[in-house]
Amino acid sequence: MDMVVRADRAPEAGETLLGQGFALSPGGKGANQAVAAARLGAEVTMIGRVGKDAFGSGLLEIMKQEQVNTAYISQSASQATGVASIVVDGAGENRIIVVPGANVEMTPADIEALEAVIGEARIVVMQLETDLAMCEAAAGIASRCGIPVILNPAPAQPLRDELLKHVTYLTPNETEAGILAGISVESLEDAEQAAGIMLQKGVQHVIVTLGSEGALIVNTTGSRHVPGFPVQAVDTVAAGDSFNGALAWQLTCGTPLEEAVRFANAVGALAVGKTGAISSLPRLQEVEQFLQNAADAKST
Repeated sequence: MDMVVRADRAPEAGETLLGQGFALSPGGKGANQAVAAARLGAEVTMIGRVGKDAFGSGLLEIMKQEQVNTAYISQSASQATGVASIVVDGAGENRIIVVPGANVEMTPADIEALEAVIGEARIVVMQLETDLAMCEAAAGIASRCGIPVILNPAPAQPLRDELLKHVTYLTPNETEAGILAGISVESLEDAEQAAGIMLQKGVQHVIVTLGSEGALIVNTTGSRHVPGFPVQAVDTVAAGDSFNGALAWQLTCGTPLEEAVRFANAVGALAVGKTGAISSLPRLQEVEQFLQNAADAKST
């Protein structure tokens, strides 16, 4: 559950500010990505864990309303539902602290017990608000079953080659790419260099998201910059998650990678134009209209 405070700016250490608003918003990277894909038309099953508390019950109900299969989201008797404390400033940029709660209670054994469920997927999407060993187990199962894996490496942390070698599509932002590669990423050239390091570790495709500048695809055939859609950002919460959910859906539709990334860029652009996490995620008709408007504007 996201606890969102809006203020002109984030406070400095020891400073107290008056904010403009507060809201509880259903979120979590996994939930955002699942709903992003489901709203576009994907059939989504989510694996995870929430607490036996009001937040957990509320999140399960919201997932069901969004047509996400919740049969494999369990409830912990000992851990609270994961929460995120989010400060959104006047420019729409956010600063986030995540307390994973029940998310980290799941173990590799829990994932191995769901191998048959994972084996039915056409693509597996993961992020790092869960236990890393659990991610490694899920990626290993997907690899054995020949299922592509999208890993959104956020919150950023160093990753073992054992995990990276099973990743088909790695989707870091510039900061995350720099942390993973151990270099500073401040330009397209830096992003390409960081992606090259990830390829050497076994990742098949690296897609560095660049905010309003779009995304950079790097794989063994070279690199391609896919421009973004400049929009007025209201709230960047869930921008990356919307991109990943959209990318997953497009790839399962058989869309070529560059075209899939362009579509995902459009979904991300629409998401930053609204407040909240799940509440900002667009539906397919909205995305198609946005892309048509962009095409019309380009041709005039």
